[in-house]
Amino acid sequence: MEFSGGKRKKLRLADDQRNACYPHSLQFYLQPPSGNVSLTEFETLAIDRVKLLKSVENLGLSYMKGTEQYQSKLEAELRKLKFSYRESLEDEYEPRRKDHISHFILRLAYCQSEDLRRWFIQQEMDLLRFRFSILPKDKIQSFLKDSHLQFEAISDEEKTVREQDIIASSSSFGGAQLDPESVYKIPFAEALDLFRGRKVYLENGFAYVPHKDIVAIILNEFRTKLSKALALTARSLPAVQSDERLQPLLNHLSHSYTGQDYSTQGNAGKISLDQIDSLSTKSFPPCMRQLHKALRENHHLRHGGRMQYGLFLKGIGLTLEQALQFWKQEFIRGNMDPDKFDKGYSYNIRHSYGKEGKRTDYTPYSCMKIILTNTPGQGDYHGCPFRHSDPELLRQKLQAYKIPPAGISQILDLVKGTHYQVACQKFFEMTHNVDDCGFSLSHPNQFFFESQRILSGGKDIKKDSVQPETPQPRPSVQRSKDSSSTLDSLSSALDMDLEELEELLQ
Repeated sequence: MEFSGGKRKKLRLADDQRNACYPHSLQFYLQPPSGNVSLTEFETLAIDRVKLLKSVENLGLSYMKGTEQYQSKLEAELRKLKFSYRESLEDEYEPRRKDHISHFILRLAYCQSEDLRRWFIQQEMDLLRFRFSILPKDKIQSFLKDSHLQFEAISDEEKTVREQDIIASSSSFGGAQLDPESVYKIPFAEALDLFRGRKVYLENGFAYVPHKDIVAIILNEFRTKLSKALALTARSLPAVQSDERLQPLLNHLSHSYTGQDYSTQGNAGKISLDQIDSLSTKSFPPCMRQLHKALRENHHLRHGGRMQYGLFLKGIGLTLEQALQFWKQEFIRGNMDPDKFDKGYSYNIRHSYGKEGKRTDYTPYSCMKIILTNTPGQGDYHGCPFRHSDPELLRQKLQAYKIPPAGISQILDLVKGTHYQVACQKFFEMTHNVDDCGFSLSHPNQFFFESQRILSGGKDIKKDSVQPETPQPRPSVQRSKDSSSTLDSLSSALDMDLEELEELLQ
């Protein structure tokens, strides 16, 4: 893969050329992208797509898919992130180009395990379902043709002849009239799911599928093609990862945090040590609440717990001097000699505040980092309770937190489906008595600040210093001498030739 200096040169294409590149607001992603994209744009496109797919997941769990509320919120998210979504909009070339390239970038990141592939496929299917649902009917046949789907709408004469049979065979009508519903004649083998459920009319090896049911077949085709493509991409991945500038991004993208940077800055000193016990029961997320409880009971935490909890406290406003006092007082209560604390623990606290070693100013852990890294062992209290706790133990914790039985069942169902962050978000809504918290939870400090905002009557008392939404620094990636192996290198204005990427993805 070749790299060269300079920013990506935007191609000035005539309207007909631009339309030919991306004729629709949705696609099957049959052809990999070609051309040049800067490394800065490569990272931006990837992060925006991750944000979009996580929003698709959260909305799908919070609202019934296809409802007006679900549709409007997802459309708003697509509009905010500048992805394509409607056919009728003018000058859609850049949003559609962004959609195309970002999809293939995430194939590289999400092909690396079965769980990642399953998650990626599900969110992409839900996104395609939404886009198809708002596709104008006069554009459907063209989209099917461009997607290499041999589904043809039958003529009105054919529809009239078979109308009663089609209505009787399809569960989507309920006795309604077929007209003006389009009906598609497709090979029997493409409609096996409908056939198994006895929901389709068959004749001479063809299935006659109403428009209301065709989306299920389209999604099945999309899933099959994408699943095969991800398997091929996984096989070719080592060649892409050999480039040290891409490897860190691809390795961390699938569990990266892309929200706000909850660093201390203006928050420093906004809470006192006397407030911590009270705040822990009112505004701490369960992961930090259990760490605080363990610290108060045992007067000690292991390294993983000290890092997770210490950086969280730093993020909500604890200064270095307060942190040293807080930890020292608690450890001394456990009969630790003060000199031993100064020699063995003070350095690590100062280090986390950027005052020792490499002077790295570490940021609080995001939900994804807590869920996916440093799994707690026996005697540990760090980690995510929704991810790392035994279901029965989690049930007992939720009961202790005064969550009603119906709410506990709802949370445990989300946990069973591996939707840990959504389970925590549901916990937030129940403990703060709100039906819809209005945000997608992705960070423990976000939980704290949103809790304080609600409890203070909507006044952002402790949130005024939170920085605009930017990717969180990833301290786990080591910086090499020339910085080319870290994510910081992605901010350089280098061009990446995607022609080799095209070969790898085919």
